[in-house]
Amino acid sequence: MVRLQKFLAQAGIASRRASEAVIREGRVEVNGQTVTRQGIQIDPVADVVSVDGQMIQPLRHRYVAVHKPRGVLCTRKDEKQRTILSDLLPSDWDLKPVGRLDRDSEGLIFATNDGDFALRITHPRYEVTKVYQVEAEGRVPHRTLRLLTQGVKHGGQMLRAQKATLLDANRSRSVVELVLTEGKNREIRRMFATQEIKIIRLIRMQIGSVKLGELPTGKWRTLTKTEIEILQRTQ
Repeated sequence: MVRLQKFLAQAGIASRRASEAVIREGRVEVNGQTVTRQGIQIDPVADVVSVDGQMIQPLRHRYVAVHKPRGVLCTRKDEKQRTILSDLLPSDWDLKPVGRLDRDSEGLIFATNDGDFALRITHPRYEVTKVYQVEAEGRVPHRTLRLLTQGVKHGGQMLRAQKATLLDANRSRSVVELVLTEGKNREIRRMFATQEIKIIRLIRMQIGSVKLGELPTGKWRTLTKTEIEILQRTQ
């Protein structure tokens, strides 16, 4: 069972709040009866729902993991006609990126048409961990890693990694693993900028329990039922 306004939102009629207005206006019928009361529960399989006389089919939710290459934008449209994430996916799916990876970053990102799932992955209150691998110029000192976990300020915001681990280092380059639970705009690049460290390559390796693994660059795969359930249980 699901609330009527949520069903309408999931079917792409309007946002949940706008769907409530559609119900109030008497434009919705359930099993041939006009419904104006908010919050009623329906069975998406057994009940017949129509809006303005048109029967509504429940939207099939899709959840995919994408290996975003460098140079691809995580946006719905681009006026300059640059490659966007949906160009890597079947054109008739109309999936939205879950969160973001900036144009110069690469790695794991989800795409879905389930707004509730996207919120659970991206909102800080759910503390879904994201693991990144950062290749940086020079040797990153351990005191810098401590600073990144204590928090640094940039643009009036406090930026903080949950964990920062030096995986490899020599005089010319370092590889650092960062674990974050927030998704502020260009957060990692800004953190390293406060330490005057140049990032060579930035890859997201994992979201929650889902790893990038051997998914080739520019390719996608459907999330498994188990992966989706674990992500949706994240508190």
